Amino acid sequence: MTTTPSRRLGARAALLVLPLVGLLGATAAPAQATPDRGTAPLGCRGETVDRNAEIRYRAETVIDAPLSRIWDLQTDVERWPSWQKPVTGAKRLDHGPLRPRSQFRWTTPAPPTPTTPGTTLVITSTVRQVQRQECLRWTGPAIGERLSIDQGVHVWTFTRVRGGVLVRTEETWTGAQVETDVPTATYYLGEGLKAWLADLKTAAESRS
Repeated sequence: MTTTPSRRLGARAALLVLPLVGLLGATAAPAQATPDRGTAPLGCRGETVDRNAEIRYRAETVIDAPLSRIWDLQTDVERWPSWQKPVTGAKRLDHGPLRPRSQFRWTTPAPPTPTTPGTTLVITSTVRQVQRQECLRWTGPAIGERLSIDQGVHVWTFTRVRGGVLVRTEETWTGAQVETDVPTATYYLGEGLKAWLADLKTAAESRS
């Protein structure tokens, strides 16, 4: 990420959106963990998530489907709402395959938390690095009514392994508002990334 909107806040503001550590074996459900500060961050073409961000999460899963199918699902941004219910809209701001400087704008509901109101986030993501069927990295802000994430950085990697494709994702958030409660923000980020992976796995494995 089906899940509730609250479990997808992180995925949406991932921007970076926005995407992780886990077992390398082919597990039925995503395996994930919040990396400690000594863990090397995921990267694409030499660029990583924000190493200094206080809010950071990584997750992964193995998907039993062709890499080309997984890649197409992930990069066909305007079709995200067809397999991710919490994505309420998605629009490319340019055309063709994703490439550096490609942009897309998408929306998702964000639930209320003890420190932020419920709202709809509008996320404008800019692709920074891409290597076909290997990795993606995008960045951008998420803006809602009385809620904002100043910058999200989201990295995805795709690796063929026994049993399918290992999909890893890692994301960081920065911004004064979300940094007022780092544990809560990290929780929602993690739940969002795990849900995104679960939805990607379901969509990829269900297609003939």
